[in-house]
Amino acid sequence: MAGHHTSRECTPPAGTPKLYIVATPIGNLQDITQRAVDVLKSVATVACEDTRRSRKLLSHLGAAPKRLMALHDHNEASATSAVLACLHAGEDVALIADAGTPLISDPGFELVRRAWQAGIAVIPVPGASAVAAAVAISPVAVSRFHFEGFLPARTAARREVLARLLASDVAVVFFEAPHRLRDTLEDLKDLNGGGRRVLICRELTKLHETITFGTIDELLAADTVLDRGEFVCILSPEPEATPHDEGQAIVDVLSAELPAAQAARLASKITGLPRRRLYARAVSKRRPTE
Repeated sequence: MAGHHTSRECTPPAGTPKLYIVATPIGNLQDITQRAVDVLKSVATVACEDTRRSRKLLSHLGAAPKRLMALHDHNEASATSAVLACLHAGEDVALIADAGTPLISDPGFELVRRAWQAGIAVIPVPGASAVAAAVAISPVAVSRFHFEGFLPARTAARREVLARLLASDVAVVFFEAPHRLRDTLEDLKDLNGGGRRVLICRELTKLHETITFGTIDELLAADTVLDRGEFVCILSPEPEATPHDEGQAIVDVLSAELPAAQAARLASKITGLPRRRLYARAVSKRRPTE
């Protein structure tokens, strides 16, 4: 049976209800696109996490939608159905987060998924993103990176996740709450990650924006504000040379007990590294009397 395939034109036909996923500023109110302003002024309904917070933004922009609907973690199922009812009635809807691009560690996925299922046009209106902002200024290589979102609040679960992240061979981007950041850095240090470098972006684009970079040991020792604000962190990957170093260590052990050719062959099978290179290493480690 063929898989279900969904596609749509980039510009939906006139009159087709549209769900706009609209990025809003993460701090500085000037960081909103003109397109986002136009969309928020044009839609009948805006779905948001916090109606009080979003009403202030909409008022600042001069947008006055017919209705403002709360859609957050605690009411996502019922609010999703209510928003879909507006869309099915032919109204355009904009979904916004409290800050930045929706659905990046924010509620709204169920709405997007069900809108796709219903054949409703889901349209991105890109803009500010704390992840993109941090990645853009990172001194840690981020041509590839893993996005973890928020870490678990409970210590045991957080340490389990951090142990996995420390083994990552690419940079890791994560969010952390102000009252937990110091504990997270302490956990990383306890897990033998004290030498790892971390970029800490605090209050991006806001009045008290602070960007700090250093090893975990250095950051914990410094008189740096770690207990106030919202944080985006980028953890450097595990050192890159480990496969080569591991191969050398294995062939060194084997060549102490076996002929160089046999040691190189076994080490190559274990590590996947070229046998010729490992053989050269094995020969170079042998004692002159052998």
